[in-house]
Amino acid sequence: MDEIIIENLRVYAYHGVHKEENENGQNFYVNAVLYTDTKMAGEEDDLEVTTNYSSVCKFIHKFVSKNVFKLIETVAEKTAEAVLINFPLLDGIMLQIKKPEAPIKLEFQSTSVKITRMWHDVYLSTGSNIGNKQKTIEYAIKALDNDKKCKIKKASKLFRSTAYGEVTQDDFLNGAILMKTLYTPNELLRKIHEIEISAKRERKQHWGPRTLDLDIIFYDDLIICTDSLQIPHVDMQNRDFVLQPLSQIAPYFVHPILKKTVQQLYEDVKKSGEKYIIE
Repeated sequence: MDEIIIENLRVYAYHGVHKEENENGQNFYVNAVLYTDTKMAGEEDDLEVTTNYSSVCKFIHKFVSKNVFKLIETVAEKTAEAVLINFPLLDGIMLQIKKPEAPIKLEFQSTSVKITRMWHDVYLSTGSNIGNKQKTIEYAIKALDNDKKCKIKKASKLFRSTAYGEVTQDDFLNGAILMKTLYTPNELLRKIHEIEISAKRERKQHWGPRTLDLDIIFYDDLIICTDSLQIPHVDMQNRDFVLQPLSQIAPYFVHPILKKTVQQLYEDVKKSGEKYIIE
C-alpha cells in the first residue's frame, strides 16, 4: 500500500490532565502516514484523484487545536477517526501525537502515542421472517450506512428461504452486505445487536422467528474464536441462504480457514448440502 507522509506538524493546543495545561496550552507535534493508492495520481499527475496532504494538514491542525482532551491517547484516537471519515480515498492512517512539553520533572525529549487505524472489509448476512421483511432489512442497511464508522459498498438481492432448524415458522428473506467499517469486531457485534434491538428483535428461542438477524460472516481475513464471537461464521459453509446472496457480491472471497472461495462453497452446498433457498 502506498504512503503519504506528514512529519512534525506543529499544533498549539490545550490537551492535558492538569488545569494549567488546559489553560495555558503547549506545543504538540503530529506525524502521520496516510495509507492510500497513489498510482492513478502518479500516472495522471492529477490532484483530484489523490488525497491532498495540504488539506489533511489543515484538517489535523484545526481538529487538534480546537478540541480539548485529557489524554494524548484520546487525541490520537479521535483525530485518526476524523481524518479517515473525512478523506474517503484513505484506507488507513498511522498517527503519532508527540508532547515534548509534558509536565515531567525529568530530562526527556518527548512523550508520544502512536496508533494505526484502518478501514476493514466486512461481510454480513441479513435475515427477517416477521412483519415487513424487506422493509426491516432495508432499515438495517440504512442504519449501518448512516453510521459514520460504516460505509455500505454492496448489497445482494434478497432471497426467500425456509427456516433453518426445527422450529415451525414463516419463511425468511435473506441477503448479504459488503461494508467497510472502523469498528473492531467486538464493537461491530455490539452495533449490530443495537440495530437488531431497535428492530424489536427478541432472543427468546434458539433458531426461532425474528424480525431481524444480522451476522458477521467475514471480517477481513481474521479468524476469531471466543465465547461471544466466531469469525468466520461457524456454520456459513453449510447454509445456502448465506452463500447464495454472498456469492452475488463476493464470489471470489476466500474463506480463511477452509481455503475455498465463496462460490466454491456455494457449489458444494448445491451439490450435496441442505437446501433452504426457495427463490
